[in-house]
Amino acid sequence: MAITVTPFTAADTAAVDAAYEVRHTTLATDEPDRPPPSRRRFVARVRHPMPGEEVRWALATCDGEAAGLLELTLPDEENSENSHVTIEVHPAYRRRGVGRALLAEARRTVSALGRKRMLTETGWALPDRQPHDGAGAAFARAAGWRHVQTDVIRRLDVTGLDQARLDELLADAHRRADGYRVVRWYGTTPEEYVSDVAYLEGRLLIDAPLGEMQWQPVKFDAERIRAVERALAERGGRRYSVGVLHEASGRLVAWTLLEVYETEPWHAYQQITLVDPAHRGRRLGILVKIENLRYALDAEPKLRVIDTFNAEANSHMIAINEAMGFVATGAEASWEEEL
Repeated sequence: MAITVTPFTAADTAAVDAAYEVRHTTLATDEPDRPPPSRRRFVARVRHPMPGEEVRWALATCDGEAAGLLELTLPDEENSENSHVTIEVHPAYRRRGVGRALLAEARRTVSALGRKRMLTETGWALPDRQPHDGAGAAFARAAGWRHVQTDVIRRLDVTGLDQARLDELLADAHRRADGYRVVRWYGTTPEEYVSDVAYLEGRLLIDAPLGEMQWQPVKFDAERIRAVERALAERGGRRYSVGVLHEASGRLVAWTLLEVYETEPWHAYQQITLVDPAHRGRRLGILVKIENLRYALDAEPKLRVIDTFNAEANSHMIAINEAMGFVATGAEASWEEEL
């Protein structure tokens, strides 16, 4: 069996289509409880990378049939010594050397660019649940990668919400938030908030636990936020945001984002939630999350579940999520390799 790894670009329509089939089939097999990306979402990812990143793609074929996919993300502003690797092998071609061939291609590319390290993620088992098959983690260990972080995946079943409990949490948060006002928006951030959203977005890698990962915070400004929003819009997401304004300063000091994709209206991802450090201790985190949950549910009648990822050490955000009813369903391990 001959394995060939060939780089491709967005202009190669046939390769993009084959890559999409690999990703769709792989994720549908490995993550059956979460929807694999739609074709629009995948193609937009290839054509419109996030600002501050270069993305290189390669397709592995076995005797001419698409067998695996490499997505290599190269930060070109911050983290210029780092790279992020995603390797996916079609279920029909596993344990035949396809993953090793893709990893070798990633190492060659990263080394040639003078970068020092690679980061990736794999599935991980929770102690009290059906264990993950462990194939990804075993591959990472065999390749010499180092486990540096664990994120726990939690899910909220919105068909069984304890509305009385949410009312209680929200009332308590509003009592503690004297001098603050809730604002909400759909899609693009209003101009009056964009600079504050950039500041809060930029705090994500400062505030969130990173374990042993060597990853620098990303710098955001209004221009970069707009570029991110344009890239996300191409992917077909419906984005719901709630923020909190500090009335005395007029600044947006807390913000959360929930995203639903057009082809999967039953499923959402709870994305970023940030509170300015100077305004913590007033229940603003749970305030924005419950307000945004209800905002999205009013607009998305087919929504049934929301998934979120939290670093295992992020006890504060985990406490908020569990108070709302999120329960652990799986985990993801981060791995790092020094070149």
